[in-house]
Formats: sequence, structure tokens, C-alpha cells
Amino acid sequence: MNILDRYILGKFFSSFFFCILLMTVIVVVVDISEKTDDFVKSGLSASRIMTDYYFGFIPRIDAMLFPLFVFIAVIFFTSKMAGRSEIIAIFSSGVSFNRFMFPYFVGGILLSGMLWAANQYVVPQANRKWADFDKKYIHFNMSENEKSTYKQNLYFRVDSNTYAAIRNYDTISKSGYNLSIQRFKNRQLVYNLRATNFKWDTLYKNWKLMNAMERTVQTLNEQNVPLGTTNRNLGFKPVDLNRDEYLKDQMPTSELNQYIKLERLRGSEMLNTLLVEKYNRDAIPVSVFILTLIGAVLASRKVRGGSGAHLALGVVISVSYIIFSRFSLVFATKGNFTPWLAAWTPNLIFGMLAAYLYKKAPK
Repeated sequence: MNILDRYILGKFFSSFFFCILLMTVIVVVVDISEKTDDFVKSGLSASRIMTDYYFGFIPRIDAMLFPLFVFIAVIFFTSKMAGRSEIIAIFSSGVSFNRFMFPYFVGGILLSGMLWAANQYVVPQANRKWADFDKKYIHFNMSENEKSTYKQNLYFRVDSNTYAAIRNYDTISKSGYNLSIQRFKNRQLVYNLRATNFKWDTLYKNWKLMNAMERTVQTLNEQNVPLGTTNRNLGFKPVDLNRDEYLKDQMPTSELNQYIKLERLRGSEMLNTLLVEKYNRDAIPVSVFILTLIGAVLASRKVRGGSGAHLALGVVISVSYIIFSRFSLVFATKGNFTPWLAAWTPNLIFGMLAAYLYKKAPK
């Protein structure tokens, strides 16, 4: 890398980190002003609030706005270079447009990789930390129905031949009553397990059944065995009964993949939502690279209006990208749109736009 590359990359990263730092400070100040009463009622110290809440809140917000920060930073510093005729001087010295774009490629790839790694591990943990604090201290005075911790009449598929039915279940105490497990073979019931009460055993990592009865159905007879109190692995865990639509955001990718396998086996209705979340964790980092190229190509040309015109165009493109993403998400979760296409369609469209602008730019 030569002096030009280091100069552009320095401008790139300094503008990006200044932009993300400034916006983070603004968002945190606004959030503090809105939640001051809740923080006072919680009785926690400032250090506890910072570690238990904002260490989850800040990565969550920054990851959501990461592509927008990169795009604005690229347009801002590149348009400044164009306005000072630096880019004209670079081309006049014999540097080709492709060579000029090299540091943008490097910076876009590095920031894309940073966001990809954060999406796999860091952001889900931050979402979990933020959500736990929010439920415990911010929305602690909500009614039980609003918290949605008490589930009724759950019926779901455990595996290809087994089904579970639960009359009542509390996600906080991880306990419930009226549990029934039914296993079928050739469309005939061959096994049934019932329990009046059940609770998750944190020591043995399985379910503790109380007043349980096991029934085995054979061709000519059936056998009923009272089990009393017993521990069993039923093929599902408390996380599977917590039907929180934001649960997918709190799972590292390895856990999310396992959860998707179980939900696919069970024929879950929320499978598309989980798949979109999985594919988005790969697609959104790629958008950082695409938006970097679009921003660099658009802002490298000196135009009347300077940075203002470039930033206005950047806002229009950013809003268009967000609209495409939202429409794709809705069509995938509420319709029959393929989850993979829902996650990658905005990148495909704006990737073609980036390729067109890049090809046209040298002319």
C-alpha cells in the first residue's frame, strides 16, 4: 500500500468512527432522557446501568445503523476530497480509476468482515443483555398478559412422529401443568406420556414430571404404568416454549442453526422468520461493501452543491435500501417469498446499481 492508499483509508476509518461515535452519543443521551425515571426506580448504580444495559444497547443500535454510518462516512470524506480538487489531482498524476478505488475495496471488506463477526457472536449476546435488563427493570410493571410469560394451550411437533400438548406454562418459573406427549407410528398412537405438573430441572437439564402416567399401545393390548415423579428428556427445552418474536435476535448463529433444525422438524410457522434472520446476518455485512462502492463512485465526481448534494443523494439511496429490505422481510414472513431471496434481494438490486455506476464512472 502506498501513501495514497493510507491517506484514503485513514480518511475512511476516521470519518466512519467519528460518525458512529457521534451518533452513538446522541442516541444514548436521548435514551437516558427517556428512561431516567426507570433507572432511578431500579435502584442500580450508574456503573451497573452502564454494564447491564448500555453494554447491550450500544452494540445493538450500532449494528442496526452500521451500513448507514459507512455510507455517510464514504460520501462525506470523498465529496470533501472532490470539492478540494484532490481527486482531480490524483487522476492527473496518472492514477487510474480502478487504482483509486483500491483503498475503498480494502476498507469496505474490512468493515464488512467486522460487522459479519459481530452479527454472529457479539450482537446476539448484546441483544440478550439488553432484553434481560429491559424486561426486569424497564417493563417490570407490565401486566402478566403484556409480558406474555404465561402460555396457554401450546401444541407443537417435537419430531417427525411425536407431538406435545401443554395446557398452561409459565416462562419465568419454567413450569406448567397438564402435559401430554404422543408418539405415532403409521398414523396409529403407540405411546402416550401424561403429567399433571412439570418443571424444568436446572441441575439435570431435563424435565421433572409430577404425577406422571406412561401408556404404551401395542397391537393387541396396552400397558399403563404410573411413574409418580420422574425426570425425562422430552425433546424440547424451555427456550422452545418461549415464543418471543425477538428470541431469534438473542441467539448466536450456532444456537440459531440448531433452533432452525428443530423448528423445521416441527413444521413451525415461524420458520421463515428464523431463516430470514439467519440469512440477514450474512447479507447485511455484504451491503456495507456495496454501499461503500456506490458512495465512493457518486461522491468522487465534483458537482455544484458539494457535500450537500452528495449527502442528499446518499440519504435517498439509504432510504431506498431500507424500504427494499422491509418489503422483502414482510413478503418472506407473511407471504411465500423465499427467505434467502428476502435477505439478499436488496443486495442483488443495489449490487447491480453499484456495478453499473462503477462501470460508467471512468467515462
